[in-house]
Amino acid sequence: MASGNIQEVETLGKSLYSMTPKEIVKELDKYIIGQDKAKRMVAIALRNRYRRSLLPEEMREEVSPKNILMMGPTGVGKTEIARRLAKLMDAPFVKVEATKFTEVGYVGRDVDSMVRDLVEASIRITKQKHLEQKYSIADEITEEKIIEAIIPGKKKSPQSGGVRGPFDFILGGGFQPNQQQTKVEEPDENKSETELAREQVRQQLRAGLLEDQFIEIEIAETPKSNQLDLGNEDMNIAIGNIFGSFAPQRKKKKKLTVRDARKIIREQEAQNLIDMDQVTSEALENAEQNGIIFIDEIDKIASSSGFKVGADVSREGVQRDILPIVEGSVVKTKYGPVKTDHMLFIGAGAFHTAKPTDLIPELQGRFPIRVELENLTKEDFVRILTVPENALIKQHKMLLETEGIKIEFTEGAIREIASIAYLANEQTENIGARRLHTIMENLLEDISFNIPDVEENEITIDEEYVKEKFKDRFQADNIDRYIL
Repeated sequence: MASGNIQEVETLGKSLYSMTPKEIVKELDKYIIGQDKAKRMVAIALRNRYRRSLLPEEMREEVSPKNILMMGPTGVGKTEIARRLAKLMDAPFVKVEATKFTEVGYVGRDVDSMVRDLVEASIRITKQKHLEQKYSIADEITEEKIIEAIIPGKKKSPQSGGVRGPFDFILGGGFQPNQQQTKVEEPDENKSETELAREQVRQQLRAGLLEDQFIEIEIAETPKSNQLDLGNEDMNIAIGNIFGSFAPQRKKKKKLTVRDARKIIREQEAQNLIDMDQVTSEALENAEQNGIIFIDEIDKIASSSGFKVGADVSREGVQRDILPIVEGSVVKTKYGPVKTDHMLFIGAGAFHTAKPTDLIPELQGRFPIRVELENLTKEDFVRILTVPENALIKQHKMLLETEGIKIEFTEGAIREIASIAYLANEQTENIGARRLHTIMENLLEDISFNIPDVEENEITIDEEYVKEKFKDRFQADNIDRYIL
């Protein structure tokens, strides 16, 4: 392997995959309770992609990712594991619903669109990285433009004769390259005064004293998107783009505060500094090598064995269309062709009516790692309410604190809430941790509704409060009367 490639791989490893599987699981534990088996599997799958990047090039192409199939009831953390993993690794990630796709030949979304969505996500990530690298230069340009708007410097004389637009020559505007242009020079005294004033403005600007002052700036006018839809997601043609490269970019003047103007100018200047061809090239590579596609509700396209008719035939058709993408194929996008050979696919479904064996055999073989997620226990509910960084108790406390109400939950109250959630899932539909959202909303309904007329600013919710709240509606044999 060439030294340049080694350096590139090392940089990739440090930015994306420098974490060991144990460190990845530790990070996932901050947001997801339980499901240790699933976390271990996705951590290993991710680490294997880093290990693959260190292999010689000829062997690297031979190693394909080991796709994962997650099985478990809704609300136990399947989607959250994949979403947090992608966010943690800053990798291109899309979540799609298998039920949204239709077989080729039917009206609806074709399965290739999941790869196009992934490429769009990769473009956004890569473009943002490039923008952040250019912001320091853009900040300097922005400062100069704001100063120029507050205290204009010397004015340039209008250019006479030159071509003002690409159609001027066609429409009769001759180009006169040798025509001399006159310049208006300011006297030295005025020039020095202007420079002194501009320097004072620069200091005030850096001290934050001019943030609310209004200035007039020129901003690029966003063209209206006139698209011609040719019936294919990849074949939409923007009419404006056909002539966009010939016509000059239109600008309009706008009056804004310095604070708002800085954001707009900074973004525009950073956009002008980046090379979109390089962004596109890197984004396609990132999507091909690091992309993660999470296919939810994959069990809904599984058809039971035996005689197939009606909807079952269509479901099997969607499976057949998904198969080549998971196996590895080339998908055309508006940025260029993209190979799916080394993308990681994570399938997920409840599989309460269908079984993994109801998928077509070829598709089963493309998901070699099977993980069965466990039902949440009473202890899991207690930890979900309190442990994660975005814990439900913490969310509700912070929401009420915005209106001056401080609320506290006793340990007994938290255990009682967990007991109700667990019992509800056991006796009715098992919707996992989502059950807690309904219970919490019912519990805090009166407090939330009566704000700001609540007499006390500090409220403690204990076990008795929870029992009292649900005593008329909560029965062990008929809990579904008040919960989903």
